[in-house]
Amino acid sequence: MTIAASVTLDDKYVQDQGRVYLSGIQALVRLPMIQHLRDKAAGLNTGGFISGYRGSPLGGLDKELWHAEKFLSGHDIKFQPGLNEDLAATAVWGTQQIGLFPHPAKDGVFAMWYGKGPGVDRSVDVFKHGNSTGTAPHGGVLVLAGDDHGAKSSTLAHQSEQVFMAAQMPVLNPAGVQELIDYGLFAWALSRYCGLWVGMKAISETVESSASVIIDPWRQSFVIPEDFPMPEGGLSIRWPHKFLEQEMLLMRHRIPAALAFAKANRIDRVVVDSPNARFGIATTGKSYLDVLQALADLGIDEGHAAEIGIRLYKVGMSWPLEQDGIHAFAEGLDEILVVEEKRPVIEEQLKAQLYNWRENVRPRVIGKFDETGAWILPSAGELTPAGIARVIAARIGRFYTSLRVKERLDWLDAKERQLAAIPQGFSRIPYFCAGCPHNTSTNVPEGSQAMAGIGCHFMATWMDRETLTYTHMGGEGATWIGQAPFTTRKHMFQNLGDGTYTHSGSLAIRAALAAKVDITYKILFNDAVAMTGGQPAEGALSVPMIASQVRAEGVKRIAVVSDQPDKYPPDAGFPAGVSFHHRDQLDLLQRELRDVTGVSVLIYDQTCAAEKRRRRKRGLMPDPPERIFINEKVCEGCGDCGVQSNCVAVVPIETEWGRKRAIDQSSCNKDFSCVKGFCPSFVSVKGAQLRRHASIADQPFPPLPDPVLPGADKPFGIIVTGIGGTGVVTVAEVLGMAAHLEGKGVTSLDQTGLAQKNGAVMSHVRICDDPAKLHAVRIAAGQARLLLACDMVVAAGYDTLAKLKPGQSMAVVNQHESMPATFTHAPDMDFPGRTMQDTIGEQVGGGGVDFLDATRLATTLLGDALAANMFLVGYAWQKGGLPLSEEAILRAIALNGAMVEFNTQAFLWGRRAAVGLAAVERSAAPPAGSGDHRRMSQSIDELIERRVAHLTAYQDSALARRFLARIEQVRAMERRMAPHSQSLTEAAARSLSKLMSYKDEYEVARLYSDVSFLTSLSEQFETWDRLEVHLAPPVMGAGKRRFGPWILKAMPMLAKLKALRGTWADPFGHTAERRTERALITEFEGVLDQLITGLNAANHSLAVDIASAPRQIRGFGPIKAKAVAEYHGQLTVLLGRFHTIGQ
Repeated sequence: MTIAASVTLDDKYVQDQGRVYLSGIQALVRLPMIQHLRDKAAGLNTGGFISGYRGSPLGGLDKELWHAEKFLSGHDIKFQPGLNEDLAATAVWGTQQIGLFPHPAKDGVFAMWYGKGPGVDRSVDVFKHGNSTGTAPHGGVLVLAGDDHGAKSSTLAHQSEQVFMAAQMPVLNPAGVQELIDYGLFAWALSRYCGLWVGMKAISETVESSASVIIDPWRQSFVIPEDFPMPEGGLSIRWPHKFLEQEMLLMRHRIPAALAFAKANRIDRVVVDSPNARFGIATTGKSYLDVLQALADLGIDEGHAAEIGIRLYKVGMSWPLEQDGIHAFAEGLDEILVVEEKRPVIEEQLKAQLYNWRENVRPRVIGKFDETGAWILPSAGELTPAGIARVIAARIGRFYTSLRVKERLDWLDAKERQLAAIPQGFSRIPYFCAGCPHNTSTNVPEGSQAMAGIGCHFMATWMDRETLTYTHMGGEGATWIGQAPFTTRKHMFQNLGDGTYTHSGSLAIRAALAAKVDITYKILFNDAVAMTGGQPAEGALSVPMIASQVRAEGVKRIAVVSDQPDKYPPDAGFPAGVSFHHRDQLDLLQRELRDVTGVSVLIYDQTCAAEKRRRRKRGLMPDPPERIFINEKVCEGCGDCGVQSNCVAVVPIETEWGRKRAIDQSSCNKDFSCVKGFCPSFVSVKGAQLRRHASIADQPFPPLPDPVLPGADKPFGIIVTGIGGTGVVTVAEVLGMAAHLEGKGVTSLDQTGLAQKNGAVMSHVRICDDPAKLHAVRIAAGQARLLLACDMVVAAGYDTLAKLKPGQSMAVVNQHESMPATFTHAPDMDFPGRTMQDTIGEQVGGGGVDFLDATRLATTLLGDALAANMFLVGYAWQKGGLPLSEEAILRAIALNGAMVEFNTQAFLWGRRAAVGLAAVERSAAPPAGSGDHRRMSQSIDELIERRVAHLTAYQDSALARRFLARIEQVRAMERRMAPHSQSLTEAAARSLSKLMSYKDEYEVARLYSDVSFLTSLSEQFETWDRLEVHLAPPVMGAGKRRFGPWILKAMPMLAKLKALRGTWADPFGHTAERRTERALITEFEGVLDQLITGLNAANHSLAVDIASAPRQIRGFGPIKAKAVAEYHGQLTVLLGRFHTIGQ
């Protein structure tokens, strides 16, 4: 395979012609450069202007525009991000007015506005005014509407066509990355000709996808209509121009001119025809690709379509609908099916245009509803190729029988029945990043409530934050103005991001002041707009500036909270009376603020965790030389660290002694709030260097054989699943670039949105030798050839399983059990790993699936869990699962530019694992003797023996004999009453040994003194400078403190004093907690006596539940006290039922 030698990442902005591989966002950045080249070739001295406001799916456009600034400036293109959408639109309006004023420096300015769907709504006033006044002859305005049809990262499932129609703006609907460029150039040509602003839809399927496209500036040529009568004075902007004259020009001439231009340039066209056409399909945009995919899924190629009598019409300008083309398309048809997303636009125009046709030639038109009123192509949600295929099959089945179609429909029906029987419910939802400031800032005091707004903090609405309802961007807190007079609640907290404050939220504060309501605005100053990629908020407001602004508005009580409140110098510029607080004081402060009359403001100042990580990697922010380590043997698994931090970097570890906690060093952003958990297991490791257990150079692996790679003569579909924020999208980028380097056609779609925050992420990659064979960017049902499952949870979800087909699909699955983020507050959540593996295996069939713990292997070998993704790519490639050469993949990794050597090594280790997994496991094996507590007992005898040894080490042999005698009594009775079960014996052994070995000061000291502590540290870290243990000794009052290395030297001496435990001389044994722990032992022995005495076959399972109950007593101090109270309540109920059944 020949690899393009000269490809660089800058090609998308500097290559003059040919194909480049780029995303939809990057295509929109390249678009104005192409327009400038066209103008320059035509002898025009034009400039370009771009303004708007970020928002998914256009969330990364401004970031890419900044990145390409040197290329844009070389084409006289100015990018000026807007403070908000309507002000940006007003600036765009100004670009068309330069010829109305003296001394213009350019012949004209072509302008581009961009914004999320709600930004389109808020800017419609400007759109109406600008469109009514018109565009310059050598200017033109393109308006990009980022519509989120599936509400993946929006509070509304948005559709902008109706807004554009209300403003009388033509609407273009591109079907892919190529058409973003083609239609964008058409839009400026149309805008210049007819004087109208032109809207263009930008949905995730186009702007969040990538493809290999042609960027020749002269690929298109536009013709001027010859049959349109141009009015006197033309159609362009003019001054003066009376309001009603503007309206007349708009309605009478500009709209007809747009239709004439669309007709002359054939923006709408028939793409599939039949000599005996009976059934027509009219479609646009994404739906066009979905229709092509639906026809392909039904086995209907162009030849079969001609046999059936199908005619397909692709609409490029969905409003206003060009009439002559529609009439030509409809000629001779019996029926037209209109396929379009969301509410009908084309369908209603089509019906109106055909209404006056003669009844004997007028075809039936159906779309959202059929002739019986059935909702066949819903306006809600998003259309899919499978759903469209069913409708097409049903309509053609009325006049034509196709065995191909029937076989495909039968398969779809069987697949849906199969999937319906698979239990769903264990899923990933978006969540705050590890170390996110919102983990703390969105908390409210007990008894208070908060309201959400737009931004990452919106996710608090599905967490334990007492945060209810939301509002549109900039309306934060205004809903309380309407509620306050009619509720007994006296106060409300309102979360408000710093980006939203700058955008328009400051006006809401002014409104609350005017209404004199009692509300506390929590302005969450994160120093970056993290939701869309870490951009700076426009205006570069600082915390002192915000404090000064709200004081000037009339807010009297202002407080600043930070993780570093002492960082502000005396001359920082704060107004008088502002108070400063550490984030640990947040609850106390909020209790004070909720009693303040009127509006108060709390500014929570802490840099976004994701942005911290970015800056640290670039050397722009200090990286604290510290990591947190959890001593698993000390950890009780209570989950309080998760409750305190709400952090997804706190992960479960399954051990012989129950579930414990560990820190995922790969995702930890060093917020350190987890140490606030009331637990002595946390250790600060200063100067820590993460360990890598192996390197490529010193591993004696034999040469690897070359695999037999699959072909891509037909579209080859690859599904990549993973967790948002873990580098999954990079996999799709690398595979897409590798295909492009080989000259193949490729499309890639990253379904992320809000899911980029720890949610379910899925990428669709389609590769084909012939680019023309690639239709929809999404992979249809049963069409995936490879499932590359970086996360098993997402892989086992309905959306992924629907893409698999036994005998066709291959799967490489990371079986690492990564809990969903909700685990932070559900410490006993079970991970159904075995069920997921079985489900995936059934959908792939045969031996087409490989499971391996890529996360564990990659982390151990390369020091970072991010290596797991490219590790899986290497594994899949070596197994013959990718239609790409190794050379192309490695070149794509190098071109990506991020962690090149790291990802190259991960790819090689994945290849090695595919050939010799056992050898790779040996390379990744931990040091001998380490981690014994993670090894599970294989028999009841081993389980008991290990606990006897543990209790002997904990106290003495007498305690161990006491334990063993009691367990043998239970075992003997169980053998009599339930001879085929050992579950009661196991439950009793686990619970009694746990209660007997409560973790007092002596035991914590012993566990820290044990050699296994340093061994486990050495498993994670190569070296460290200093260890500090976080403890909360009762004698030192409430709160945790750091204790330096001296405490570790003192612990062996304290551990030796364990003989004092429980005696009159025990200095720690007289506290309420220790007395309770000793009482629990005696109490449970009495419970076991009751179980032994009353056990029978009928109550055996209930006896197991009772014997297991003490295992829920976990934690230290108040956490343990709460657990004990809950245990006693549960025990009373269970014992009552036990004795009732036993009678």
